[in-house]
Amino acid sequence: MASVIPSPPLGTDAAAVPQGLGGDTVVGPQRGAAAERRFRFELAAHPGSPAQARRLTRARLNGWSVCEDTCDTAALVVSELVTNAIVHTASEHIVCELRDGAELVRIAVRDEGCAPGEPHPLAARPEEEHGRGLLLVDALCHAWGAQEQGAGLVVWADLTRGVVFPSAAPVASLSDS
Repeated sequence: MASVIPSPPLGTDAAAVPQGLGGDTVVGPQRGAAAERRFRFELAAHPGSPAQARRLTRARLNGWSVCEDTCDTAALVVSELVTNAIVHTASEHIVCELRDGAELVRIAVRDEGCAPGEPHPLAARPEEEHGRGLLLVDALCHAWGAQEQGAGLVVWADLTRGVVFPSAAPVASLSDS
């Protein structure tokens, strides 16, 4: 089972905090309004952590009324990014951040480093079971990229934000009066 390691403001909503993963620097292209809400959590680099990241991501995005399709895509993307951080680095902990903007949802995953170079999609052979994670991220996301941060790396992905509209209450007809 994955461990959620609390350390403020991780695991909390942080609406007015100006810095996210990447500090003061802008990570990737910014489209639409600035992030309105942010949720950060830290996980132990453990084989069960991708599942925990999916659950936390889905729960938070549902709470922010993000549409189900975007929630599903975000769960897949965070799972791939967390898995890559576990498999391809020497990290003991991984920090994930979700940002909810007017037009985009950003997922960012920071590792502790020790993997040479930046992440890039690999050309996997059809019979191989691994090596397609970033190809999926590239196909599903509006944009994605990576930025070094200290000894580690932040990999981010932007998804177009969908909104869940509350179901309309039945309207009484004139004949009901």
